[in-house]
Amino acid sequence: MAPPDESEEPVPLPITGELDLHTFRPQDLGELIPAYLEACASRGLRQIRIVHGKGTGTLRTTVHHLLQRSPYVASYRLGDETSGSWGATIVSLRA
Repeated sequence: MAPPDESEEPVPLPITGELDLHTFRPQDLGELIPAYLEACASRGLRQIRIVHGKGTGTLRTTVHHLLQRSPYVASYRLGDETSGSWGATIVSLRA
């Protein structure tokens, strides 16, 4: 199998208010999450859901650290029984 072509264009990420991190590499989150928050805010989305999975909690910790540093985030909390429990984080963006 040939290695991926580095010159390929990135695949556009739909901005729907839900970001599932299962398909991304952990090292990409430092750029991905801030860019996604900015895109959601620019489209007027005020609540988003980030699915990080339950696992060991490392990914959740990384996500929460990035959310704490974002100027777009008003607050965040873990999901409830209908929104992914502790495998997802619900984020409220500033108006």
